[in-house]
Amino acid sequence: MTEGRDILSLILDDHTWFRRQFLHLDELRAASASPAELAAVWTPLGARLDVHAAAEEAVFYPQLLRRGADDPEEETLDAIGDHNDIRDGVREADAATVGTDEWWAAVRAAREANDEHMAEEEREGVADFRAHAPPRLRRSMGEQFAEFLAEHRTSDEVDTSDVDPQGYVDRIEQDIEQENHAVSGGSLRIGSLKGRS
Repeated sequence: MTEGRDILSLILDDHTWFRRQFLHLDELRAASASPAELAAVWTPLGARLDVHAAAEEAVFYPQLLRRGADDPEEETLDAIGDHNDIRDGVREADAATVGTDEWWAAVRAAREANDEHMAEEEREGVADFRAHAPPRLRRSMGEQFAEFLAEHRTSDEVDTSDVDPQGYVDRIEQDIEQENHAVSGGSLRIGSLKGRS
């Protein structure tokens, strides 16, 4: 049995795929492709954007808040806000007629939000987690991430509503505090929620 892949490599693989799919849409637009041809690329792309965001929120960002050291709270707040912008673009594109100016504007909004998110995540969250999380944890998380993606293949299978970034961070930090309290037997604090003493 082979070990699971590192979650960071899975995230980066998705990022590469997203970039390629948006480039494919560019090529189709230049070729005056039909709405059916555009939809054949957009439908799986839009769904994967939603599912990828949900997977990161379920698996990656809770652990970044536990293990990150550079500024995991700010990294997470930014990422959840970006996810909301991506979801908004996907929703707007899905509500528009494929191939129209309105549709292209929504696709562009989703792309721009996703490009910004991927660049920040690769530069900050991914780099921070690679530096501070052990390989075994990253592989275990990779298995969880892959399972999530396999179980949620379409955006109909995940909640695509916007997430309150501060509420998300507060909820995870409360979970971390409860875990620390349980480990310490309720008598000692084990350090801050950021993993620093």
